[in-house]
Amino acid sequence: EIRPRRLPSGIIFSSRVYSSIPPHPPSYPIMKSVIFAAAIASAAAFAPATTGKASTELRAFESELGAQPPLGFYDPLGFLDNADQETFDRLRYVELKHGRISQLAFLGQIVTRAGVHLPGNIDYAGHSFDSFGNGWAAIEGPNAIPQEGFSQILIFVGFLEANFMKDVPGTGNEFVGDFRNGWIDFGWDSFDEETKLSKRGIELNNGRAAMMGILGLMVHEKLGGELPLVGQM
Repeated sequence: EIRPRRLPSGIIFSSRVYSSIPPHPPSYPIMKSVIFAAAIASAAAFAPATTGKASTELRAFESELGAQPPLGFYDPLGFLDNADQETFDRLRYVELKHGRISQLAFLGQIVTRAGVHLPGNIDYAGHSFDSFGNGWAAIEGPNAIPQEGFSQILIFVGFLEANFMKDVPGTGNEFVGDFRNGWIDFGWDSFDEETKLSKRGIELNNGRAAMMGILGLMVHEKLGGELPLVGQM
């Protein structure tokens, strides 16, 4: 005979069903062990990966100039993976040169858009410097510099690149990107080592900011609008 039985909670079970319930709850020590093992497995998924040879080699450049707060050593594209000192020096040389060019370009954008131009004419035909466009408009468009003038600019830049904007061995240059080459100084030798490192770090950071800045100006020039300090694009 199956007789209903009322539990203290008010729920009615048949004696057959009720009798099938285990007399003792599961072993709690076993449950705790299972939970602990699951937690360990979850934590292992977020543990840092084992450092290999590439990570060890990268540490050689973590103390180089430019690895500074807030980013510290930052190489998201992996240019320094398996790189040696010669490769690093080449990349630093390119970074410094691009930074210097970008600083001049960004400053040129601000100055010319503020209405400051060289006085006089750019050619014998009577075209004044301020008659040409600013930014990319000076290269392409109805107010662009004539092709002959643009070619002269490229030739002049090539002359500087081939004869001055390079490290000449044996001239006393102290670091990669030192273009003094034994004949221009501006008081650099009067600074102590700490001041020299500080000034080199400032130049490096300003160059990095200028590269982002001139790229942003080029994009906004195509988008149009107006920017603070720069004006109408």
